[in-house]
Amino acid sequence: MLFAGLDVSSARIALCVMNEAGELVCQASIESEPGVIAEELRPWRDQLSLVGLEAGPTSAWLARELRALDLPVTVIDAAHASAALRTGFRNKTDKNDARGIADLMRVRKFRPVHVKSPEAQRDRALLSVREHLRRQGLDLRNAVWSILQAEGLKPPKLTTSRFQQLLVAALEDPDLAPVLTPLVRLIDKTEEEVAELDRQIAKKAKARATCRRLKTIPGVGPLTALTFATGIDDPARFSRSRDVGVHFGLTPRRYQSGDMDWSGSISRAGDAAVRRALYQAANAMIHHSRRWCALKSWAVRLAARRGLKKAKVALARKLAVVMHRMWVDGTDYRVSTAN
Repeated sequence: MLFAGLDVSSARIALCVMNEAGELVCQASIESEPGVIAEELRPWRDQLSLVGLEAGPTSAWLARELRALDLPVTVIDAAHASAALRTGFRNKTDKNDARGIADLMRVRKFRPVHVKSPEAQRDRALLSVREHLRRQGLDLRNAVWSILQAEGLKPPKLTTSRFQQLLVAALEDPDLAPVLTPLVRLIDKTEEEVAELDRQIAKKAKARATCRRLKTIPGVGPLTALTFATGIDDPARFSRSRDVGVHFGLTPRRYQSGDMDWSGSISRAGDAAVRRALYQAANAMIHHSRRWCALKSWAVRLAARRGLKKAKVALARKLAVVMHRMWVDGTDYRVSTAN
């Protein structure tokens, strides 16, 4: 039985094959192409038990291509692998990393990472571009706010009509107009692009039965539904719905040692985009949804006891569980005022 490790870069791949005793069978530096990798591993294909590579920008594509060539590829968590590799070698090189990954495969001390489907990967790219442009627009607005503040105008919040009035007045100032006009143009263009992406996201969410089902929950819109569906990709990879909240970092950290046992803030592990979308959905349910339901009733009572922020986090965690269960069972959300 043999084990292989791949240390991937854009141009080259360091490859290492070792046996069950940890003895080197092969080490090579080859082109970063699936066909080349498969050819290099061909002499040992029937003996290969695991081929490991760290999660990275090209790992999903490379794993799918190598699996199509009948190689037993596993993508492993990069942070966990890096911690293990640091203890194994004094010098960090591509060659040593490939050998370390092969050894992790051999002793089976790794955390596998889900390889997204091509559809989920494309949807994630769409959502990532949308988030990037949203943040860019916010940065531009903050730049305008800072300029107005420096002029002693004391601008209010960026989204208020009073801010827009100050901005219009400032654009009529011959000294400020040359500075503000380029920023305003970029803000308008960015908002147009975000609006177009929102239309694409809404169209995708409407076309998918899973997203339509998730949108039956008060506070869950197309953006949250598609983000969650993309983050999960395959609901069968979670044997229990309650594990979903843990996976997306919505459960408290716990420290236990001797007589000490305490819980801290949420772990923030996993997909930050999904965690953010679930929190936004919880916020929308509590503050903006007119439909009263058991989840909202529970969150409002919790907010009265523990505070609004903790209630939103707890509701986001519960939404993750409920949404996964709905997906698995193929059921819509039933609005009820019961506890």
